Amino acid sequence: MPISHSYIKAHKEMKQCRFTLFVKELSIRIRREVREGSFQITTTIFFCLSVAFFVVILGMFINDHVRKFIVSEEFYLPQLTKFSQLSPWSPYSQFLCNTSLFSSPTLPPLNSSTSSRALRDLIAPKELWHSMNDKELMWRASMVPHFVDYPYDRIPKVAFMFLSRGRLPLASLWEKFFKGHAGLYSIYLHTSPEFNTEMPESSVFYKRRIPSKPVDWGKATMVDAERRLLANALLDFSNERFVLLSETCIPLFNFTTIYKYLINSNHSFVSSFDDPRHIGRGRYNKRMFPTVTLPDWRKGSQWFEVYRKLAIEIVSDVTYYPIFQEHCRPPCYMDEHYLATLVNKLRPDLNSNRSITWVDWSRGGSHPTKFVRKDVAEAFLNQARHGFNCSYNSGLSSICFLFARKFHPSTLEPLLRIAPSLLGFDP
Repeated sequence: MPISHSYIKAHKEMKQCRFTLFVKELSIRIRREVREGSFQITTTIFFCLSVAFFVVILGMFINDHVRKFIVSEEFYLPQLTKFSQLSPWSPYSQFLCNTSLFSSPTLPPLNSSTSSRALRDLIAPKELWHSMNDKELMWRASMVPHFVDYPYDRIPKVAFMFLSRGRLPLASLWEKFFKGHAGLYSIYLHTSPEFNTEMPESSVFYKRRIPSKPVDWGKATMVDAERRLLANALLDFSNERFVLLSETCIPLFNFTTIYKYLINSNHSFVSSFDDPRHIGRGRYNKRMFPTVTLPDWRKGSQWFEVYRKLAIEIVSDVTYYPIFQEHCRPPCYMDEHYLATLVNKLRPDLNSNRSITWVDWSRGGSHPTKFVRKDVAEAFLNQARHGFNCSYNSGLSSICFLFARKFHPSTLEPLLRIAPSLLGFDP
């Protein structure tokens, strides 16, 4: 049956309609895809810009803090600007960064007078007076250079640390002791804060006082003063041995003998022993457990001598010191137990467990004998000098004590009289 013309026309119109609808749908789909793609692109661009902005801000933050905390002198030397005129240590931050933070360290050139002077001021600060508080001082003193070799010809020195109420009544004897040995010793004085009398400029004790605080016998302030002396002495990188003395102490030998004895020793000299009596173990406070146990507990003499590495550990101690400070109170005396116990905990293998300062406890009481003018004689001093046997560097020695106490000011005249012949001092 033949197809009519109207049918063919309708069929064509239907095809055109279908094609139009397809084009419209395709156009809508394309526009939808374009819109969605634009959103994704916009989102991606926004995310990238956000990350880039965060990186820039983070970089600025890190750069600011690196400059502030690594290069800045104020970080390494707290409150240095307050006393920079007294103690020009400004090159210290450069030295510390070079020694511990960078893989290719370089030392300040020593061929210029300015750099040499700056390094000398760092190695041994000329001025002992500063404005650091105890926390800042301990932190500063605990720093250890990472270089094995020193950037200068280091001659080890002995730091003589005097813990005194005020003046040194036996200073004239010590002047003779130190005479002719400059460069082999350093002197530090811790006195009562109200004591402000200065020694003559010609004296070895001139301007050797450190910033001090009040000290009460038998209390934690006594150990605070000892740690303060150690910390100040550690600021001199040439100090290798550190001995604590009082204003009533005298030397029992000449400087050369004492210097060699200390510098050549393989051990420190901290009296540390287990005392089972009530004045020993009886003072242990159970509240110290478990940081300090009864088997750890030791007693000893206040007057010690230590080598540099141990001195750094003492001023760096934040574990045991607070325990003693809180729980060792009279009748527990911190100066008799803290250091003896600490050394026993840290490095018992490098301690001789004896003091090198002789005292006489034969008369009993809470204080040793105080010697007066009539007691001073060659036979009396020789007993302290050679009347004992002890271990020294794994051998036997008749020299066990290098210093003695307690000597009244009235003993100065007879001591000065017999010192040249007996002790070998220069007349």
